[in-house]
Amino acid sequence: MIANQQESAQFIQSLKRAGILIGNEQEVIERLGEAREWRYAFTTLVNHGKSIGIWFSATARTRSIQLKRLFARYNFPGNAEAAFEACLQG
Repeated sequence: MIANQQESAQFIQSLKRAGILIGNEQEVIERLGEAREWRYAFTTLVNHGKSIGIWFSATARTRSIQLKRLFARYNFPGNAEAAFEACLQG
């Protein structure tokens, strides 16, 4: 597994630890692993993944501050975290 794939896999695991449910998680992992720029690929899946059965949902454990820190830690652009929170179901 190359560094890019490891980083994207760690990010997905961190989202899950933060209380995010991921619909069609294996597809997300595969697409991020294949992507040259996994952050851009993730943002695209957030915005357009529903058409292929990918979705993200908050649970009672999910906290906005955790997500802000997580997105900052993985060097996402400033608006990525807000767009992600806006897409959360439930």
